[in-house]
Amino acid sequence: MSASDVAGSADWLALKAAASALQPLQIKDGSVPEAADHAGAAEHVGIICRSIETLAPHFPHDSAYLRLLVKDFGHWRDSGFGVPDFLDSLLAFSPAAERVNGLGHLVVFPMYTQNGSTSRLVEAVLIEVVWPDFVAELESGAYSNKLFVPVRFLDFTAGYDSNSAVLFPESVAVRETPTFTWGAIFADREAARFRRVLRAAAATTSLELPADAAALLDDQQLAQETFVMWDLIHDRTHMRGELPFDPFMIKQRMPFFLYSLEELRCDLTAFRESVKVEHDDDASPQARRHAKLVQYAVIFDRIFRFAITGSRVRNYDGLGGQLLFAWLHQHHVLHWTDTKLSIDWDEVPDVVIALGTAIEDLYWRSIDRPKKAHWLAAYQLVSATVTPNPGSVWAKGPDALPLAGAPRGLTDQVLDDEFPLSMFYEALEKKMRSVIESTAGITGETQDASAAGTDERAAA
Repeated sequence: MSASDVAGSADWLALKAAASALQPLQIKDGSVPEAADHAGAAEHVGIICRSIETLAPHFPHDSAYLRLLVKDFGHWRDSGFGVPDFLDSLLAFSPAAERVNGLGHLVVFPMYTQNGSTSRLVEAVLIEVVWPDFVAELESGAYSNKLFVPVRFLDFTAGYDSNSAVLFPESVAVRETPTFTWGAIFADREAARFRRVLRAAAATTSLELPADAAALLDDQQLAQETFVMWDLIHDRTHMRGELPFDPFMIKQRMPFFLYSLEELRCDLTAFRESVKVEHDDDASPQARRHAKLVQYAVIFDRIFRFAITGSRVRNYDGLGGQLLFAWLHQHHVLHWTDTKLSIDWDEVPDVVIALGTAIEDLYWRSIDRPKKAHWLAAYQLVSATVTPNPGSVWAKGPDALPLAGAPRGLTDQVLDDEFPLSMFYEALEKKMRSVIESTAGITGETQDASAAGTDERAAA
């Protein structure tokens, strides 16, 4: 039985139902505090364990992990449903060790989901690895990334019926923090929401898409594999380059626009490297084709979806999209004329790479600067292109800021919406709001089913 077949099996459906029934009994830390709920919780855990044992033969590559998973569930139950500890099974789960296209995994942990639930509830996810040959070729060469696992959804519990598109081991409830050896990204969700948003945004702005970019709208697999290439390069970039002394992936309290620059730096690196691959005669035709598509995906996802998704409270991805849009506009390769959007594609690569170079220069100089000076320089880079909030203290310059105190004093002065949406984006957000909201919980299958329904209604 394939992983896709498992998704329709009675054992998976029973496991999913038991996990869903267990969630309301848990609190934020994952425990079940009410003694009156323990009998019911034990019944749900029993169903989960029996289902895992029955399904395990369909996942022989995960046999050690699934065996320890049942043991961890049993220990949690027998110890009275305190704060769960699934370290042993987590350490045995190594999806990056065998990246084979179509290889399935049954993932069940008490965990939070980024952009979903912040509580460590028991979630169950059926996934399938996406690993096309051209990606394996790139990863085995200049773009090595041993921890990266691109996947697609087969089925999931409520925590993933959200905007979450990642499955990270650090989200699992454990007694101590281990060394993490993998990180999974749902390329099908990224591709599906990209396709839906781009189709609507292009229609709203009267943007004429290049033929190869338009092909992404009608081909989920093509878009999905494009995002795998983008993510492969983006993910490895976080720990590479002329970085500030403290890597940005370590949690620290900083002004949110610094996170904007870090995420944008990684995307612009993916763009730049894709330009290289596109013109590399030694790369496979598939790699070269997808390299061109990555460039479109980075621009369109950033300027259309990132910029207007989420709240305006320290929205660092939103600011990154605003910055890219304004940079393209102010360098005269993106035009909003006669209420129509147009882009000079032949000139785009040089302009986008120049923004990446500006961010990299900021990073290179940071090793010679105090932290506060680096923050000020970063603000100057962003505010030179994106207009700050008129009420901003930061916008008044260093003389208005509490430079003599602790760095957190500077962070406290950053407004929640330090860089508000432009008039263009305010209008676009209102028109695109329902489309953006509709992408919560989307997968490749649901997007294609929705598109097919739209086509049928149009034909009727």
